Amino acid sequence: MAGKPKLHYFNARGRMESIRWLLAAAGVEFEEQFLTSPEDLEKLRNDGSLMFQQVPMVEIDGMKLAQTRAILNYIAAKYNLYGKDIKERALIDMYSEGMADLNEMILHLPLCPPDQKDAKMTQIRERTTNRYLPAFEKVLKSHGQHYLVGNRLSRADIHLVELIYYIEEIDPSLMANFPLLKALKTRISNLPPVKKFLQPGSQRKPPIDAKALEEARKIFKF
Repeated sequence: MAGKPKLHYFNARGRMESIRWLLAAAGVEFEEQFLTSPEDLEKLRNDGSLMFQQVPMVEIDGMKLAQTRAILNYIAAKYNLYGKDIKERALIDMYSEGMADLNEMILHLPLCPPDQKDAKMTQIRERTTNRYLPAFEKVLKSHGQHYLVGNRLSRADIHLVELIYYIEEIDPSLMANFPLLKALKTRISNLPPVKKFLQPGSQRKPPIDAKALEEARKIFKF
């Protein structure tokens, strides 16, 4: 029997958090090997574990997978969260890429210079309420189903609910005009494995703080 997936990253959200969410939603237990120093990262590089010399990296099924989207695709396919055919997969990919665009903006917000933060926040608010959330609200409204694709749970639903939580951390009022998305969040959050992941003490990570950001700067030298 294969062991638990092992996630290699530092102890924060970053690019690993969507992987944590997807594994948790699939009901898969996983281990984490946290990077705590530049030497930890260098060791992985030197022993050939990192194909492109960078993390996230996930050990799963005898492989050492790099590149966040490749990892997410593999997990989704393995645990039946990737649609029933090539058309559904195309929709799931399209929706997930849109979510990734907004998620990337939010991910980079803590790195923004103080004099640019207000402008970046304004841009995130505008894109959230005028571009991304209306698109997904429209998808749910157009087919009147509980999930984004094929009326069954997929990685797109999980990524979207993760993103909604981040949006609400920024400003809960941004969700005011999207009742179907709020209902989706409630529906997904009440699934037993997701509900467990949302409980205190789980492997879900909090918003990055100054200490974690400083640790990341030390490890990754940016």
